[in-house]
Amino acid sequence: MREWAGRWPLVGREAELEYFAAALADRGCRGFVVGGAAGVGKSRLAEECLDRAAAAGFRVGRATASVAAGAVPLGAIAHLLPVGVDLSDPVAGFDAVARELAAGPGRQWVLMVDDMHLLDAASAVLLRQLMDTGALLLIGTVRSGEPYGEAVAALRGGDAVYRVDLTVLGPEQIEALLQAALGRPVARRPLHKLSAASGGNVLYLRELVLGALTAGNLTEDGEIWHLVEDRLPGTARLTEMISTRLATADPAGRPVLELLALCEPLSLTYVEALAPPQVTAALEQAGLIRVTQDGRRTAVSLAHPLYGEVLRAGLPVLRRRVLLLEQAERVEARGARRRADLLHIASWRLAATGTADPALLAQAAVLARHAHDLPQTVALLEALPEKHRTTATDLRLGEALFELGRWHRAEATLARADAFAVDEQDKLAVALVRTTNLLWSNAPVAEALAVNDAAREQVSSPADRRKLTVNEGFLRIVGGRPAEGLALLADLETEVGDAPDAHRRVQERALASHPAFQRVPLVLALTEAGLPAAEACREGERAYAELAAAGSPVRIWLAVLLGRTHWLAGHPATARRWWAEAATVSRGIDHAMALRLVLGGLAACAAVLGDLDAAEAMLAEHRALPPVEPGLLSAGEERLGEAWLLAARGQLGRARSVLADAAGIARAGGHVTGEALLLTDVARLGGAKEVTGRLTELSLICDGELAPARAQLAAALAADDPDRLLRAADACRIIGADLLDAEASTAAAAAWRRADRPRRAASASQRAAVARARCEGARTPLLTTAQATAALTAREREIALLAAVGTASKDIAQVLALSVRTVDNHLQHAYTKLGVTTRHQLAYALGVVE
Repeated sequence: MREWAGRWPLVGREAELEYFAAALADRGCRGFVVGGAAGVGKSRLAEECLDRAAAAGFRVGRATASVAAGAVPLGAIAHLLPVGVDLSDPVAGFDAVARELAAGPGRQWVLMVDDMHLLDAASAVLLRQLMDTGALLLIGTVRSGEPYGEAVAALRGGDAVYRVDLTVLGPEQIEALLQAALGRPVARRPLHKLSAASGGNVLYLRELVLGALTAGNLTEDGEIWHLVEDRLPGTARLTEMISTRLATADPAGRPVLELLALCEPLSLTYVEALAPPQVTAALEQAGLIRVTQDGRRTAVSLAHPLYGEVLRAGLPVLRRRVLLLEQAERVEARGARRRADLLHIASWRLAATGTADPALLAQAAVLARHAHDLPQTVALLEALPEKHRTTATDLRLGEALFELGRWHRAEATLARADAFAVDEQDKLAVALVRTTNLLWSNAPVAEALAVNDAAREQVSSPADRRKLTVNEGFLRIVGGRPAEGLALLADLETEVGDAPDAHRRVQERALASHPAFQRVPLVLALTEAGLPAAEACREGERAYAELAAAGSPVRIWLAVLLGRTHWLAGHPATARRWWAEAATVSRGIDHAMALRLVLGGLAACAAVLGDLDAAEAMLAEHRALPPVEPGLLSAGEERLGEAWLLAARGQLGRARSVLADAAGIARAGGHVTGEALLLTDVARLGGAKEVTGRLTELSLICDGELAPARAQLAAALAADDPDRLLRAADACRIIGADLLDAEASTAAAAAWRRADRPRRAASASQRAAVARARCEGARTPLLTTAQATAALTAREREIALLAAVGTASKDIAQVLALSVRTVDNHLQHAYTKLGVTTRHQLAYALGVVE
């Protein structure tokens, strides 16, 4: 548990701390009261305020009120009172306490009282008197909804008392808190589960995290924290706290709580069948249930998600069975009129007895699938007796298994559905799902294409055969053969008018994926069109959050694209975060195609950020993966990490060779945007003259502004023209490519410096600094060496960079195919021009070390 069991950092309370700073600076302030529900972090905020008061030179003290201490006059604060003071005479005693407190060394007293609402009257009166005379400033915490007497109320009142009320943390605050506490980011799926389960309650959140860490469910891979199993066990302390809270309920309301734990939310009508209205009202008043109004429907649910967890864990098996069956009968007796009623009845009966009417299970599975509740869909369909399974039910089951990342089970189920399919529409629907599943499951593209071809032989309708041709185009594009796929889809635009009807007909048999997944091509299109990265990221992050909440592993590709978008924008730390997210999901479902790509991206980010050991570890994992056919984005781009690690080690020539080979792979498959990305990096690493022509060709066939901006940058680097470089920087800035903007501006500054134009060089350097500040600490050869090596030739620059990272002269000679004597001569010229005498000084001059 290490340091995680200690005090967590305070996150998300900046506004409250600023308010306390104002209170402390206000000479007329007498108190600072923090209110809020149990567990929202009142005590933690109060402690931070007390620490800040101590740091400012105030004398500080602490006290905790309790029921036991409240039974004794002055019991909570007795340890703070001066020794020998006689309080039998309240007036004289108060004067003596005030004098003693004022006489001590240092500034005014600041006293923190936790759970102030539990103070006894004598303590409250004394504290208020001391506040009024300025003898102390009180920091107090008060739990919302708790009763307290007039004396305590006086501590909270008056214009001289500042008051804040804390609410639960939002998802972004929880993410920041967990990263601060655990030292690394937390993957979005566990982040969603922790946020939902804790309800933003800091105390509950902490216990859930500690429980998951203790159980080994929450673990990290060097980049990101993730859940090994998709559950949060919590701790015994958490269970005790919630059980104590639930025990305050009227025993007559216990059946309501138990039923809600199994079946929430419920109509108020069903709740009132178990308990009188006054009992239900008392549960709401106690904060144990939540009642909401939606039109004419009044719904009741538990006030906190963890209440249900604890209640379910404590329910005996037979009691659970009785509650579920009785509720199913109540809904059936009322006619099961609502759309979701059949799903609920089937789920409750299945949970209670392990079975249900087959027709009901099949109907409920359709409803669960429409709600994108994939685990429930699988549970309902797998409960069907063998003799009641049909092509339709197997198709639906196979599709749900596919979307859950259970590729092999999905293929077995879909193959069975295909074998029993008779109707051509069924064969079509099965083929569309089955081929996609094969494509995702690391199978060769040829297998998916064979299934598609077999279906086309069994379908006679020209329109349906055309759908399978369209599907083949999709398979070839996603399978890394975009040119072949696009050729098959060349006349697709003429059929757009028929698409909605065709989609609906197929959807009746094979339901569409989660709507959020449909935004994957949109994110890719926005990125490649050269629109500002923020737009693509907003779309992608919103869709990813929906898929993470649903637990869908198809979110991998959104994480891949978000990492790629941030890489193109020149934000390597954020790109690393998203590619780490994709790697975690990929490992969890054995998705080698995606993992090969993201490991390359992760290694590139680590190299650009100077974390070379991490980059090497990622490439080692990459090399150990089984070979799979490259997908659309992995054709060539998976070698980014290898190239940028070489560049970080000063081996620019080898890095350019790797990138050029990778660009050739992308070109062979027709992946023009990937080819452009890789060739741009060749230009950035000193090969601009060799790639400018091809980048210019690509700019003429690619939509949007990204490709032209890349071509403009390469041409400017090749010409070493400062004016053209600044125009290229402008083009890169417009599309949000911050790192390219910084590199172009830096190169322009170096060119102006070589031309002995210091004022223009300074202006370009200033522009570069502004852009570089947005690049999250990226360090590339153009950024780190352009200014320092402005006077060096290209060969001197390359040799100096290799020497600066510790490469011996004989190794440099071997890499560059030169003699050792030639290398040493170039190196000596570089020393003279840069005013250094050792390789250590050279490394500092080039910015290789800081």
